[in-house]
Amino acid sequence: MEKAILESKETFEIPTYLLRAYALFFTKYGVTKEFSQKELDWIVSESMKKKIFALLLKAGWITKKQKNTYTCLNPELIFKRMVEFKVQELIKKAEKEYCFTGLSSIEIWSDYSYIQRSFEKSPYFIKVLKKDLSYWKEFFSKNRIPTYINSGKAIGEFVILLPVNKLNFEIKDNLNVETLKETMKIAKENNIYLYAYNYMKEKYG
Repeated sequence: MEKAILESKETFEIPTYLLRAYALFFTKYGVTKEFSQKELDWIVSESMKKKIFALLLKAGWITKKQKNTYTCLNPELIFKRMVEFKVQELIKKAEKEYCFTGLSSIEIWSDYSYIQRSFEKSPYFIKVLKKDLSYWKEFFSKNRIPTYINSGKAIGEFVILLPVNKLNFEIKDNLNVETLKETMKIAKENNIYLYAYNYMKEKYG
């Protein structure tokens, strides 16, 4: 049960001073031995010590075991979490309308027979209403997902927001997606997506 709970959490990037604290704990205790906040006595102030532990917990790099003890998460698990795909689940919690479009809609409608993403590069193309642009920038920023307007690149997951005046979409797999008709039109225009186009044509007619 404990392992399942740990693996359900997210892990975020941390600044250098937190990384050094984690390195100290991991070097001395690995991932099995417990340690306490006393490890930082005489090294940093009391307030800074509390801040370091609070932020490491929030970022998912350490976990609390008992009232006053902690353990390090395995670095392999930490880095794996940092590149996991989470945009599609995250966006289901949004309070504004959106629409996956372009290559992202081809992915979804073709049941991922065409996949454009990898751990190294995972773009999502999402139409949003112009009036909601600030909301979406803040929404993804809070969840540490890089966003760009119309174009951009980043390592790992990132979102390309395409501001429009009106959205026209259908529901597929509990996601708002460009209409099937428009998606098939996009796929038909480029031979790269021929397999996905044929898949959609055969499935949906």
